[in-house]
Amino acid sequence: MTDAQETAAEPALRTTGGAPPDDHGTSANGLPIPLLEPREGIPPVVDTPEALAPVVAAFARGTGPVAVDAERASGYRYGQKAYLVQLRREGAGSALVDPVGCPDLSSLGDALSGTEWILHAATQDLPCLREIGMRPSSLFDTELAGRLAGFPRVGLGAMVESVLGYALEKGHSAVDWSTRPLPEPWLRYAALDVELLVDLRNALEKELDRQGKLEWARQEFDAIATAPPAPPRKDPWRRTSGMHKVRRRRQMAVVRELWNARDKAAQRRDVSPGKVLGDAAIVEAALAVPANVHALTALPGFGHRMGRRQLEQWQAAVDRAKALPDAELPQPGQQVAGPPPPRAWADKDPEAAARLSAARAAVSALADELHLPQENLITPDTVRRVCWEPPADRSTEAVAARLEGYGARPWQVELVAPLLAGALAPGA
Repeated sequence: MTDAQETAAEPALRTTGGAPPDDHGTSANGLPIPLLEPREGIPPVVDTPEALAPVVAAFARGTGPVAVDAERASGYRYGQKAYLVQLRREGAGSALVDPVGCPDLSSLGDALSGTEWILHAATQDLPCLREIGMRPSSLFDTELAGRLAGFPRVGLGAMVESVLGYALEKGHSAVDWSTRPLPEPWLRYAALDVELLVDLRNALEKELDRQGKLEWARQEFDAIATAPPAPPRKDPWRRTSGMHKVRRRRQMAVVRELWNARDKAAQRRDVSPGKVLGDAAIVEAALAVPANVHALTALPGFGHRMGRRQLEQWQAAVDRAKALPDAELPQPGQQVAGPPPPRAWADKDPEAAARLSAARAAVSALADELHLPQENLITPDTVRRVCWEPPADRSTEAVAARLEGYGARPWQVELVAPLLAGALAPGA
């Protein structure tokens, strides 16, 4: 057992750190203190290049890490673009920047070059921040830090409450952030999202250090900061909700044609695809393969509220699928690189199934011992790949090399390679 394993322990529910703006912690009755206003008030929304310039200068002069957050309009607008960016840094205070009025924030990103960014659930915000020219060179992810430290609830509100003793109001998390002008309560909520991120970061760093996990976290943060953008998803139409009901290739072609037509319409109108046509309606049309607009209208999701022009658009997509030659119909099941689904292992390769069972048990036991989720100790996909096609040499060194090839971080390799080597050994 490593020193880090020996020192790992459940997280302290109240970890001291920098305090806003007076005392730190909970009220006299032990309840979290509601955080209702930013300490310097709600900052004005920066929505012109002229207003952005002094903000860039102020954050360039600031000291220490910078707290960053972004609000999107998921479920309302097409794509995942940012509609508000919130920042906070010592010496600069807080800022609310409107990417609609300031679509190029590369000057702000350049001003923060070399500065550690603090984000909560960084992988959610980094894609939309990259689109507007903001890319961190280093970061601290408070959600991931919470996972590694063993906190059972790692949402921002839960972390601020359990670590710092303050209650954040979270009622505006799912609103339409493309609304203009943004209502004052929403702006207050947005400013408060970065109000305590620096304090939370400092407290979590101490907790991770106490548990012997700080170096693990640093490796994870570096991996996120240096990861390239994710490639476009292959055949995204296959993720249509209810797709499991669609069995025939011609029906699958109907899903594909309707999905693509819907996506083009949603992009043209800049609305969420679900607001154009629901997944359930697409699946119903695929199962029925309607002969004409009249038959389409009778299906759920294509009712009387839909205009004739829209109905003809959807029927045209169905007709395109019906006219495809067999050779151009999609194949049932997406071709995925890597091992088959684990449920098929017992039939395909009983020895591999036994290896996987032993590996999963060993990883689960160590994750419980270290008080962190199994998927953060090592990804399930990595475990499956190693167990399905193990190295010819089943030594710890060979398994470690295989883990490195799959992108495991050094701390993960050190802890997991011996476990997997044991699970891969004959007769294990």
